[in-house]
Amino acid sequence: MIYNINSRWWDMLAKEEFEQIDIDSFFEPAEVSKKQQAEKAEIFTKRQRELLNQFMPVIIAKDKEKASIFFNRIADLELMANSVAKFPSLLERHELAGGTRTPTTLTDSLIKHNDAGDRILRLPSKAILGKSLLVAKTHTLSDFSKFAKHLGPEHDSIAKAFENETVLSMFSLLVEDVYLNLISDEEQPMEFRREWSYSLLLLWEHWNDQTIENVAPVLQSVWTARRKLAPAFGTMMGTSELLLISMQMDDQWISFIKQKMGEPGVSQAMEEFLFGISYEQILSLRTTLKTKGIPAIGRDEVSKFLGEHVKADAGLDYRDFYSMYTVRRDNARSRARLKLPGPHKTLEDYFFQFVTEQNKEKQNNDTFAK
Repeated sequence: MIYNINSRWWDMLAKEEFEQIDIDSFFEPAEVSKKQQAEKAEIFTKRQRELLNQFMPVIIAKDKEKASIFFNRIADLELMANSVAKFPSLLERHELAGGTRTPTTLTDSLIKHNDAGDRILRLPSKAILGKSLLVAKTHTLSDFSKFAKHLGPEHDSIAKAFENETVLSMFSLLVEDVYLNLISDEEQPMEFRREWSYSLLLLWEHWNDQTIENVAPVLQSVWTARRKLAPAFGTMMGTSELLLISMQMDDQWISFIKQKMGEPGVSQAMEEFLFGISYEQILSLRTTLKTKGIPAIGRDEVSKFLGEHVKADAGLDYRDFYSMYTVRRDNARSRARLKLPGPHKTLEDYFFQFVTEQNKEKQNNDTFAK
């Protein structure tokens, strides 16, 4: 598939005056067959395209060299997206070399193969390639946000908008992990595991998920509120910290706190999330402080009292959020595999499970009401 992308971009860059041009026009092929058009993938959501349409002329006017870099980056994403789109849909029936594949056989396979090892070779090729595309897109959206901030305070609103889109893309990566964790949990109802499996297929097909739109802002707000607190390491799970966070959340989060915080796994996962250290480190720190007769310490003193360097205070960067999530995820998986005490799921796992339970309860109530 041949695109007349670069020539259009360079024509724009060569002009001294600029007109508003829809970014979608950059991705229109000169000549394509119906089959090729069907294979064409969507890189950006409608909201993201609107942001790009708004900001591209600004970049061209301010810095033509930077604009050409962004143009070429988007062209590269386009090539990646079209490669992903050529792989068979995960939502349709296909006769492949290994046999017949349907959404049902895929969901059955996800539920069946839940061993503790890395599952990368059991996942569809389209899912793996799509994940790489999503990572590249996430970094690109972040670059747009950083450049907007570089241009000055008058562009703060669009910088924030790109930052929000970056975080949503990061949450797509996180949610993939959450779905895989929950699908592997044999204690969950089979109905839920099948629902999560199909949601995962939808995520892999489009790398967009309605649950992300609803849940991501809540978890992002908790993460932001967490950084504003000065938790007293010693008493650790102080009720004041939790109340301060909950007061800033929506009704769904407050319901989660009320209904689930009494469960040991949930409260332990919350402690890990709030304090940025593992369950084992929390126990060690509690013991050390109690022995020394120290009532409480700040985040900057945690490494000293643990005797090892820990990153208890991460920034608001989307990479920090994901990195600390993966540490908690890996620790939880290890405890579950080795049957050790402590949380066997992350706070995100518990929250997604709660959202699913609530949605199912609402569906049942609506059906009964009819």
